[in-house]
Amino acid sequence: MSTQIEMPSLSSLEYLPYLANGCINEDVQGKIGVYAIFNQAKQMQYVGYSRDVYLSLKQHLIRQPQSCYWVKIHTIARPSRKILEETASAWMEENGVTPRGNSTDKSFWTEPIDANPAMTELEKAQYQESEAINQIKIRKKVARRVEAEILEQLRNRGVKMDVRFNPKLKEKGLLDLK
Repeated sequence: MSTQIEMPSLSSLEYLPYLANGCINEDVQGKIGVYAIFNQAKQMQYVGYSRDVYLSLKQHLIRQPQSCYWVKIHTIARPSRKILEETASAWMEENGVTPRGNSTDKSFWTEPIDANPAMTELEKAQYQESEAINQIKIRKKVARRVEAEILEQLRNRGVKMDVRFNPKLKEKGLLDLK
């Protein structure tokens, strides 16, 4: 008796709005699944899988707000990395092109936001001349400025969800959800 799980084709799934009334669909909170993210023109941007689809979609939204307009999701009841990986690969193959979010731009989709490159020339000079404790303060200041820019972009997109960044990572000049 086969216990193989049927993987839906990408084309068989509906495009769902990434945000409904300013929020990601909470029905996928805590759900295991595969998802494909699309821009406004419904061009695939990234394919991923997660043990909590909701948290992953929220993370992608703060990292790439300009690319998250539509999503296709398939959830499964039991965790199986093999099934999730095979489904993600099949969807990318069906798409015909590996999205940049799964190739050249992968770190922008999967890694914390590095705010350090946003340092002004003055901040860079102060950073170089400072002791470790003051370097942390400068990185936090830059991270807060980048955080404010991200929150403004999200407000412009109509996001109404609570978005909280990990305060410990700001000391390193990084932004990621708490």
